[in-house]
Parts: sequence; C-alpha cells; structure tokens
Amino acid sequence: MSRFDGDWYSPTRLHDSPTQYHFPGDRFIPNRSLMDLDQAHTLLTSRTREVSDSTISQDEYRRKLEENLSCDKEGRPFRMLVFRGSPKSSKKSIPFIEEMQQQDEAEALYNMNTKLSQLRRLPKKESRVLDAPRINDDYYLNIMDWGKRNILAIALGSDLYLWNAETGKSEKLMQVDDQGDYPTSIAWSEDGRRVAVGRLSSKLQLWDSETSKPIRSLEGHDDRVGTVAWNGQILTSGSRDRSIINHDVRARYSMSCRVQMHSEEVCGLKWSSSGNKLASGGNENLIYIWEASMMCSSNFLYRCNGHRAAVKALAWCPYQSNVLASGGGTLDGCIKIWNIQKGTCINSIDAKAQICGLEWNRHHKEILSGHGFSATGHQNELCLWKYPSMSKLGELKCHSSRVLQLSQSPDGSTVVSAGADETLRFWEVFGQPVTDDSRVSDLDSLLSFKRSLIR
Repeated sequence: MSRFDGDWYSPTRLHDSPTQYHFPGDRFIPNRSLMDLDQAHTLLTSRTREVSDSTISQDEYRRKLEENLSCDKEGRPFRMLVFRGSPKSSKKSIPFIEEMQQQDEAEALYNMNTKLSQLRRLPKKESRVLDAPRINDDYYLNIMDWGKRNILAIALGSDLYLWNAETGKSEKLMQVDDQGDYPTSIAWSEDGRRVAVGRLSSKLQLWDSETSKPIRSLEGHDDRVGTVAWNGQILTSGSRDRSIINHDVRARYSMSCRVQMHSEEVCGLKWSSSGNKLASGGNENLIYIWEASMMCSSNFLYRCNGHRAAVKALAWCPYQSNVLASGGGTLDGCIKIWNIQKGTCINSIDAKAQICGLEWNRHHKEILSGHGFSATGHQNELCLWKYPSMSKLGELKCHSSRVLQLSQSPDGSTVVSAGADETLRFWEVFGQPVTDDSRVSDLDSLLSFKRSLIR
C-alpha cells in the first residue's frame, strides 16, 4: 500500500467572511478565479515517496484521510464539492445583459400586478335582451337549447323559433296547429343540424333545421314529453307517464330501450360528456344514475335521494367526469354536488330559491344557477358559485319574474336566461377561454432564454 508524505494538501478554503455570490448563468461552469493554480501545479509535479504497508495501519490511514477531506491546511472546517459562484466584487459586469435583466424583471412584475388588478368580474347587466312573447311559464318544461352551430331554439306558445347568434336573424321552424298542443321540450343533436321537439300531446318529432321540414316521428309515450337529451344517435326522452325511452334515430323501429323507475313525472335528463352515464331527475325528488349499457335491464347504478322537491336542473361537471350537480324545486332550494363513483353527496348549498337551471363554466371552475320562486327574497336571479367550495361569487338581478331555464353558447362564454317576464337575456358571465400564452407563468418569463448568460 502506498502512502503520501505527511505534508498532505487539501483544497484551500475559499472565504471565511460572509461574502455574497452572484450566479448570472443558468448552470455552473467552473471559474478559474476560484482555483489555486500554484498549489495545483505543485501537487501535480512533486514526487511522493512510497512506504511499506506496515508503516501505517488501516485505521490511521482512514483517520488522516477524513481529516484532510474535512479540514483545510490550516485546520479549519471545510466541505468539498460545495457550489459557489464568483463574489460580486470580482464579477465583470456586462451592461447589455444587466439592462435586459432589469427590463424584463420589471415587465414581469408589471404583468403580475396587472393580472391581480384585472380579476374577472360579473357583468353589471346583460349584453343583449330579446323579447320572448307567449313563453310558457311552467317549471317542468325544457323549451330552450343553444346548438353547436350557434343557433338558439326557443318555443314560444305553439311556435318554435330559431335565432342565429351570428347574424341576429330569427325564423320560425314549426307551428303546432292542434288546439291545446304545444312544444314542451327541445334539444339540438350533437352536430347542430337536427332538433328534437317533444310536445304536450306525447308526440316526439325530429326536424331538419336547414330545410325546416320534419324528418320523422318517434312513438312510445302516453303523456307530455317534458325533457329530451341526445347521446350520439340515441335520443332519450322523459315523460309525465314516468317512463324514459331511448330512441335509435337510425333504426326503423326506433325504441331501443324503455325503463320506468320514477314514480312521478320525469322532468330532467342529462347525458355525461363521455356518453356512458345518464342522470334523470323526477318530480318525486329523486335522481337516478344509469349506465348506458345496462339501461335495458332497468338496473340503475345509484338512486340519490337528498332533495326535498322536484329535480329538473342537472349538469355534469366538464372537468371531473364523475361529478354531477343538481338543483331542487321551491320546497328544497338546494344545489347538490354528487360523486357518481360512490353515489354520495359531497356538497350541498342552500340557495334559498327554486332552482330552474344549472350551467358549468368550461373555462373556470364555477357554476351558474338560475332561480325562480323564493320565500326569502332571492327569487328571479342568477347566482355564480365557485367550485368546489361553492362560495357565492355574485348575483345577477334583471328578470322581473322567475328564471325558467338556462342555456350556454357553443364557445362557453355566454349564458342565456329565459324568464317568465317574456325576455331572453344574454350574459357574458363565463369569460373567454384561457389561451396557451397565458399558461406561461411569470416565473417562466423571468427565466426565458434571452436572459441566460453562458460564459
């Protein structure tokens, strides 16, 4: 075993005094100003004398090795391989780089302050108001829907109108001539070309919005069809006859499934975005969750019984597929959030008013509720709630009568409320989608490539 002579050299301690260091680059590159080149040259060129293994024991060698690795040549504590930058006093300034750093840091701080001062706020009033004469003031109807092609369908009395949000033009799609009959439910197909219309007389029809002609009639119900919902080529309808029917609109005999689990009128239907689960709300205060592949067997996944009044308003969360929001009628006045994987209620908020509609904000974690009758002065308003805390962010009060229904624009920025005061009011309440540029944090901008100094 070889041994170096007693004058063993360890790296010299850089500094004892608390010196501030500056790290202008984005990685550590050794700095020659931190090296003792004379000492390094001596260690490389001087010869060491060898001794026999018997002159030093293994324990003594280990002890001397630890001493030399943990103390400098003057016996002071020292740690090897500690990252240190060059002292500020010895750093050569580069005016151009320093100027860029200062300018961009100031810009990033300004942007942060601007974002904090420009938090999204509720609009003070609606952006547009349309007249809706002869709209039916009935909580159990679903007579408005905003399609994918930016066309709003609305039933007014016995007529069904289409309003183009891009051109501002409206046209009559259909008129029910039978006395005592009128549209009671409306839903656009996913491609925005066909509209399903349920009627008081139990009839259910498909209409072509481009030709303004009926495509076909769908049979199966014995009473008014109060709610309809699309799932691809499957149209689901709910009726006052307490039944739910799945219609395959491609098949000659359209009825593919019929279930009757609700004990009173089915007044709300909503398919999940994935199309594998259906939520149905009834006038007996219950919600049923159905698996699409198991509906024909009449076996439901869960029965949710937390409400104390009819459940019309149903909305699946767009960013959590297993979360459903529901709203109860006048005697309940609660918004409930359900975990559909477990069939449990995870939150419940007393809105103190009849809940006629719910719409999730697809751009921010919020949900908007539309309200009807109330015994505590909270009637006829829209409320925005923060999710998941369900704290109230604000209220919108412009309708003079109860809000009957809500619907959302295809881009998710605007919500329209239909009121019993015979008006349609458009609210820019949800804001524009978050752009890719805004996802870059201010810290990332501070560390951008143009400020990185490589020596």
